[in-house]
Amino acid sequence: MTDNYCVIMAGGIGSRFWPFSREHLPKQFLDFFGTGRTLLQMTFDRFRKIMPLGNIFVVTNERYASLVQEQLPELDKSQVLLEPARRNTAPCIAYATYHIKALNPKANIVVAPCDHLIMKEDVFLQDVEKSLNFVREHKALVTLGIKPSRPETGYGYIQSSDTMNGEFTKVKTFTEKPNLELAEVFYRSGEFFWNSGIFIWNVDTIHAALNRYLPDITARFDIGQGLFNTAEEKLFIREHFPYCPNISIDYGVMEKAENVYMLCVDFGWADLGTWGSLYDIADKDANANAVPKSRALLYECRGNMIAVNDPNRLVVLQGMEDFIVAEAGNVLMVCKRSEEERIKQFIADAMMKYGKEFK
Repeated sequence: MTDNYCVIMAGGIGSRFWPFSREHLPKQFLDFFGTGRTLLQMTFDRFRKIMPLGNIFVVTNERYASLVQEQLPELDKSQVLLEPARRNTAPCIAYATYHIKALNPKANIVVAPCDHLIMKEDVFLQDVEKSLNFVREHKALVTLGIKPSRPETGYGYIQSSDTMNGEFTKVKTFTEKPNLELAEVFYRSGEFFWNSGIFIWNVDTIHAALNRYLPDITARFDIGQGLFNTAEEKLFIREHFPYCPNISIDYGVMEKAENVYMLCVDFGWADLGTWGSLYDIADKDANANAVPKSRALLYECRGNMIAVNDPNRLVVLQGMEDFIVAEAGNVLMVCKRSEEERIKQFIADAMMKYGKEFK
């Protein structure tokens, strides 16, 4: 049995993809590309090529347990780690770390979100295996860095240094999503890479980093030593996990740690976090309109993103430029592409005025 493991993070609600992504059926459980496979299934299929089935774990919210098991019937129930509350990526990763460490104290782990598009899967898997081999020999926290193709404000950035260890570059700084002016500086400098949010490390290395930088989390999980990978684990997590701080692994660990390395990669990556990201990768007509999986008649229209969940519905638009038109369930949303960050406000207003059925 290999010492390599995979953790797929699948607990978010994907609110930026509203109204397609809803609290009862988030984006990771949707088939965005008409392939017959959801984002979660596509991520699982990818890692199944290099991982034993028994070494793949999905971490998700308790309410999505049945959805994960329905979409990934190959997994045993013990491979679906359930969070009783949403507490961001650091507690999620800590939970998976303690569980896997109880199974195999020599484990090397790749942690990946479930909403990424990878165009060159063979190259991606080679980079993951290369990173797993590196962390087996070095006490390093590895992230995959994407060379930016534009000054993007929707991604975090990683600054590279001149220190190398083989193909791996020591990381100088992490920066959260910048404003446009700063993103343009990063893009021109050549020193900054997009933070893919895909991490690789040895279980002891990440455990030591969590213990040093997020002792509030490890102190709580240490109470359950001996309970992980036992029948008592689920009850322990339900009792203690909600008290973990709501903090990302980037902010909690990666920005602070001194042993962070980056592998610069090029495997056709996109983070499907927003309608804008889907527009960027979608096929477009002669007027730059993107109409994936939908039927539409467009007149004097340019630069629109159009998505309708009902394949029998016809969309007719006239005179619209640079809009998002999205319809799913009981919601039709029309908003400017340049202002899609307001979608969370739309959701909050809809709930306040009309109730939770629109969440």
